[in-house]
Amino acid sequence: MTEKQKMLSGKHYDSRDEELLGMYHNARRLLQEYNTLNSKLIDERERILNELFEYKGAGVWIETPFFCDYGENISIGENTFVNTNCMFLDNNKISIGQNGLIGPYVQIYTATHPLKASERIIKNVDGASYVTSAKPVNIGDNVWIGGNSVIFPGVTIGNNVTIGAGSVVTKDVPDNVLAYGNPCKVIKILES
Repeated sequence: MTEKQKMLSGKHYDSRDEELLGMYHNARRLLQEYNTLNSKLIDERERILNELFEYKGAGVWIETPFFCDYGENISIGENTFVNTNCMFLDNNKISIGQNGLIGPYVQIYTATHPLKASERIIKNVDGASYVTSAKPVNIGDNVWIGGNSVIFPGVTIGNNVTIGAGSVVTKDVPDNVLAYGNPCKVIKILES
């Protein structure tokens, strides 16, 4: 099993693996190009995002700067808008449905580490390395995530959900609700 296969299956993996570093460097090249591109060059923006992401639906708009680890683990549905300064750590799959609104400074994390330092840090001749695994994040259709929110590894957010600004989403959120807070919790059921 390759390190990439381990990463995508939720097992511990070596993030400094040659294949993963190649993916990382490719994403850095594309992000640098995208983040410095004239905003009027729409066709070029589309080309870069199509090369970066696993899937990008029609009408997706991503404000710059935008940041991610690999890009190729990200799928974004039609007509979704991602505002400025978002960070998607796509060590595992990040799936965002159609008609989404992702506020500025939203962070989506898939990577996780053991809580105990003795289990997280591995000393070796080159210094130290860190035990890492990753869990996918799934966000449904018609979801609005308010600015400065953080989505934790393994979380699923249902369809037609509004996440209030500044929320820390540590657990799954069902369909058709308003949820916010730290930790994020359901506040109100929304009529569909």
